[in-house]
Amino acid sequence: MHTYDELTQRIATACLDYAIERLRMDPVPLDGPLPFAKLADQAGRTITREGREPEDVVREFADVLAPACISTDSPRFVSFIPAAPTKASLLFDLVVGASSVCGTSWLEGAGAIYAENEALQVLADAAGLPPGAGGCFVSGGSIGNLSALAVARDSAAAARGSRPDRWRVAVGEETHSSVASALRLLDVDALVIASDEHDRLTGTALRAALAGDADPSSVCAVVATSGTTNAGIVDDLAGVADVAREAKIWFHVDGAYGAAALLAPSARARFSGIEHADSFVVDPHKWLFAPFDSCALLYREPARAKAVHAQDASYLDAIHEGDEWNPADYAFHLTRRTRGLPFWFSLAVHGTDAYSAAVETTLASARHAARQIEAADHAELVREPELSIVLFRRPGWSEADYASWSERLLRDQIALCLATRWKGEMVARVVFLHPECPDTFIDELLATMI
Repeated sequence: MHTYDELTQRIATACLDYAIERLRMDPVPLDGPLPFAKLADQAGRTITREGREPEDVVREFADVLAPACISTDSPRFVSFIPAAPTKASLLFDLVVGASSVCGTSWLEGAGAIYAENEALQVLADAAGLPPGAGGCFVSGGSIGNLSALAVARDSAAAARGSRPDRWRVAVGEETHSSVASALRLLDVDALVIASDEHDRLTGTALRAALAGDADPSSVCAVVATSGTTNAGIVDDLAGVADVAREAKIWFHVDGAYGAAALLAPSARARFSGIEHADSFVVDPHKWLFAPFDSCALLYREPARAKAVHAQDASYLDAIHEGDEWNPADYAFHLTRRTRGLPFWFSLAVHGTDAYSAAVETTLASARHAARQIEAADHAELVREPELSIVLFRRPGWSEADYASWSERLLRDQIALCLATRWKGEMVARVVFLHPECPDTFIDELLATMI
């Protein structure tokens, strides 16, 4: 199984032929799930004691299993947060897998980590973090937020010399669910700050909440969001940063989706204040055109993260003998795939200007969609998009109407477009992340609502 023999050659040919065929699809088909019974009937038992011909297994994946998955990189996938990886990043993901590089430490993966760190530097520079900022790539925003908030909690304890009965973290009403999960795992409570009239967490509200709180010293951090998942709202980062500095609390920015727009000159001003973050995350597998799974986790002062996350064991002594950069020291992980390399390769091939242009294209798509919705007689814009998420309603529709509409769209392969709840009301939600989504798409979508 480990020798490059005739069987391995056949496996390589079958897999690479499929990969090339998939990459040539233009556009990528939307496809969709099948009921378990139907899928089981078509696929049957795929694993046997004796093994199967590789060509047959790849063919079954291509003809049965893959079409039963929705293609998140289809321009018609406009729900949740889509993905639109470049061909370069997808192809280099094959290289990463074939290279079998472990990205735990510099000892094992120096060359790969060097490249990943260069990609991280692009993001740190875009955010305006100071020289010396750094971090690592983790699997997604959830583990990135968890890792950063663990550093926030433990840094507060180290700085203050004591711990309250319960630490708390200030969050906004629209903070991502992964933050709530992280706080539960960290045994930390949330201090929820009410949004302003623009649905943002603001410095003014944070300052008032701390001033009126019975135990403000138990608040060790604040989480602001640069692009909420439901509506793409950017919090008052500058105001929150000011209060965090005054109160001497950790300032974390969850930019898993929206911080990609740091690369777009037209949107950069919205992120004023992120340069003061003690930590922030952004997922290249979302709006930075990389494959799953990849989150960039960055710290203003990485040494503080290392003090929390570096693992000690006798068999790990060798990787800690020098001052080299070990990604395992900066998040809750040890063994790790060099998941930042596909993003690095695509950046290196295409250049940062191309990335800026692609993000600008999707921002323009959202603005165009908003104007088309406003012009339609049968649809209403819920709020002006800040980034690339557009919320709109079909007056008179019930929750059941939205559900049947979404089902019809997927059945007819028009789009995966799911409704969401906004301030208690069911509304339609479209996320533009694919730079090749045609301008006619929104008109086609609106026509299905008549």
